[in-house]
This record gives sequence, structure tokens and C-alpha cells, in this order.
Amino acid sequence: MLNKIKSVMIANRGEISLRIIRACQELGVKSVAIYSEADKDTLPVKLADSSICIGPAPSQSSYQNQEAIISAALAFGVDAIHPGYGFLSEKADFAEKCEENGIIFIGPSADIIGKMGDKIEARKIADSASVPTIPGSDGVVTEPKIALEIAENVGFPLLIKASAGGGGRGMRVVKSKETLEKDLNEIMSEAEVAFGDSSVYIEKYLTDIRHIEVQLLADGKNCVHLGERDCTAQRRNQKLVEEAPSPALGAAQRDELCQSAVRLAQEVGYKSAGTVEYVFDNIDKKFYFIEMNTRVQVEHPVSEMITGIDIIKEQIRIADGQALEIKQEDIVLFGHAIECRLNAEDPENGFMPCPGTISNYRPPGGFGIRMDSHLESGYKIPPYYDSMIGKLICWGGDRDEAIVRMTRALSEMKVEGINTTAQFHIELINSEQFKSGDFNTVFVASLLEKKN
Repeated sequence: MLNKIKSVMIANRGEISLRIIRACQELGVKSVAIYSEADKDTLPVKLADSSICIGPAPSQSSYQNQEAIISAALAFGVDAIHPGYGFLSEKADFAEKCEENGIIFIGPSADIIGKMGDKIEARKIADSASVPTIPGSDGVVTEPKIALEIAENVGFPLLIKASAGGGGRGMRVVKSKETLEKDLNEIMSEAEVAFGDSSVYIEKYLTDIRHIEVQLLADGKNCVHLGERDCTAQRRNQKLVEEAPSPALGAAQRDELCQSAVRLAQEVGYKSAGTVEYVFDNIDKKFYFIEMNTRVQVEHPVSEMITGIDIIKEQIRIADGQALEIKQEDIVLFGHAIECRLNAEDPENGFMPCPGTISNYRPPGGFGIRMDSHLESGYKIPPYYDSMIGKLICWGGDRDEAIVRMTRALSEMKVEGINTTAQFHIELINSEQFKSGDFNTVFVASLLEKKN
């Protein structure tokens, strides 16, 4: 039972909204779903205890409209707001507005969101916690002279990154000193336009990497990790397939990686669910901190599948002021889990988004299968939001079994009336390179080149 939280407003949409509603139901908490005019007939709206239209279809007028959401929360008298992922989940000012209005923000404090959302500040915190960082600048770089000095120390290629960037945006690779000044000025201008912050920093550009992240739960005192996830299978810096554990790590390096993430969280007194992200250099076999996501991740189910721990429910309990009952020694990683993000896109046409009406939906089933989706037959996918329509997660006793089970589940699933990426995922996870476990962040691009 919870002490303070009796009702939660979910400031999100789609599958994550439904995921949080279900967690609330199991905790005996009332749920209030917000929705835009385009989402009025969706499953989260139908299954929540209450719901309220928050505005027109565009997310700026609905799911990112802070004043409207706070006003609705006050009108319903909810105790807490869960932001899910995306939208307002990592907006320090929104967390602060919740706190100012006596509403519990289900996530870390505004101060911690701000610190970890500033990649330069986060890098300094990582250094303080003895977490490895990629060689590069110690802080903000504004002058070509300083950039050139860094280049002389770490060598080309370099990566210029916007401090406020994320999701693959606000980055540029610089291959030589001839273009360094031009690239620096341009990315600073782009960062100002895109994020309202021109701050950039510089790192050595690693050319053969994996993307690995560690799932954490922390109550401000006790912090535990739920192992790592490998998110290396990407297209244009967007994750496609995630798995846990990573096929690239042995037991000793896994422990070293996860303990470094715990140290980072403890350094800032972290309180909530969070993820520490790293790049793993396939050449020198070392990992380096890149950022911390102060929210629940899209891919959190793979960690749940190999630990048996409900991350969303633990996140709500922590926000309720409860201490973590889970100790690190209680957590055992068992088997292997893979998640495929299913998008309403046409892979044969450059992954063009394909909104439309689903004429027939049949989710897959069977042992070790989990489908996180808000789909149902007759649902009309709107064109205003991200094209992800669900996540298929499969568990196996080992990685090979998980791949076989995922292949079977993807083949069994029916989503008719629109194009999806299901068949593409079958080809991806059954490619020789994916099956070997030896690949990097550009292998999907290579796979697509071969196919075309």
C-alpha cells in the first residue's frame, strides 16, 4: 500500500500511458489519463479510472502544454503526475511546477533533472564519481582556438555535441582541422535554434562502438542496478532492438560497468528509476559514460524480463517516499530478453511513416512473450506523434532461444491495414551479424545497404 499517492495523472499517451495505468491498478491507485483530441478513442482513455482532453492534436498544445496539465491535475485533485518518457519527462521546469503546486512528480527532483540534463555538468559529475568519460573538453567550447587544442590532444575525428541535445540530435563529426571552425560555429547556431542553448562540448569520435546502458533504482540512499541493456541495433541514432544482457560483456566487466552507474547515481543522491548510458569501444574494449536519462526508458521491459522486477511500480513507490526493499544481493539476472520496437513505417519506402486505421490486430502469445501496446482493431493511428505503435519483448533461457522466440512471435502477430516494421525486424535479428552478437551501431545501415 502507498502512503501519500492515491491518484496519479499520466502526462503521456500510447503504450507508456497504458503501462502506467496498469501499474496504478495493481497498486490500488486511481489513474487519470490525459489525451489530445486525436487520442480520444484510445485504449488508455478507455481503461483509466478518469480521463480529460488536454488540447488539440499537436503535442505542443496538448502533451507538452505544462499549464494545461497542471491545471487539470489540480482540478482532479491528483496526488502525483507520472510523465512517462519523452514529452515533459526530462523537463526540470515541469518537475518544479509540480512541486510548487503540491503535486508529486514521479521522477527525480528538478535540480537533479537539470544537472544530469546538462551534458557538460553530467560529465563533471561522472568524473567526480570516477566513471570513465570519453577524452575531450572539460567544459563548454566557444572558440576555435580551444577546439584546435583539444584536437591536438585527442586527435581527429572529433564529435561536437550540443550540451542540451539528445536522441541523436545536436551532434556533428569533424574529420579535419580545415573544417573545425566552420563546424563549431554551425553546430552552436543549430543548438541555439533547436534547444535554446548554444553550449557545446567536444569529444574524441569513436568509430566502432556499441551502445550499452545500465538500469537503476534509487531511493536517495540505497541504489541498485538491474543489469545492463544493449541498444546497439540502431538506425540514424534511433534504437530499433534492445537486449539484456549485452552479448559483448563478460561477468567482470559487467560488474565494473554496473558499479560505475551506481556510483554516479549516489554522487548526486539520485531518487527514482534512471538509466546511465555508455558507449563501448569495440576496439579497446572499454566503456565510457555519455549521459544519464532521468526517466523510465522505452526499453525498460527487457530489464524487467530478466529480473522479475516491475520498474514502474518501484518508481511510484519511491515517489511515495518508500525506501527500496530490494537489495543488490536479491537481484538475479536470469535468461535473455530482446525487445523490438514496432513502428507504423514502410521499410521498403525509406521507413516512411504510415498512419492509418488498423483493420485487424492480433497480438502474439505464448511462453516468454510480452506485448506492450495500445493497439486494438479499428484504432486509427494519428499522424501527429512518434510512429512507434508498440514493443514486443521476448524472453528465452539464452540469447539463441530469445531470437527464435522473437522470430516466432513477430511472424504470429497481425497488424493489418497499415505497414509496420515487423518483417524488417525478423530479417534484422536473423542476420548473421546480429546472431553472432558481434556488431556495432552502424551495422543496421550496412544491412540496409546490402539489401538495396
